[in-house]
Amino acid sequence: MKCFLVDRVLLPADATCVCFKRKGNYQRICMNLTPLQEERMRRLKRRMKVYFDAARPDHQEALRALWYATYPGQELQGLISDQWKEMGWQGRDPSTDFRGAGFISLENLLFFAKTFSTSFQCLLKKQGGKPAAWEYPFAVAGVNITFMIMQMLDLEAKSANLQALFSSLER
Repeated sequence: MKCFLVDRVLLPADATCVCFKRKGNYQRICMNLTPLQEERMRRLKRRMKVYFDAARPDHQEALRALWYATYPGQELQGLISDQWKEMGWQGRDPSTDFRGAGFISLENLLFFAKTFSTSFQCLLKKQGGKPAAWEYPFAVAGVNITFMIMQMLDLEAKSANLQALFSSLER
């Protein structure tokens, strides 16, 4: 088994690497994944490649589901409507805000809204905090959090890129 040194820790060369960017430097946390974890990672990477498509009925339905999870009992006027601005989208058409993180960011917002509805509502309504002079739109912040997590975990890295990274760290 070939090993290399990462941040003073000896690891096997076939370790799977997850990279966190912190204060301008990458700190690498490397570990062996189980076959189940590897499959979940592959599935996650496939899901990350799905862009939001406003023409797809399942994507439209997910957007409607987010609306009704956020505002139960309030009728949605349409997938393009000024109502979306209430939730923190940049404009009348929320589909334009998914560019960076794709459909998975909508799935994450929907999961948050359904699973942690109290926290979701508190953050949406900005309860329990001090109002700021300038605030970031809530829904767009959720999309950006998904995007930042994908970057922090280096989920878009190709295996060859990771191999080149490991090769440069070998001693």
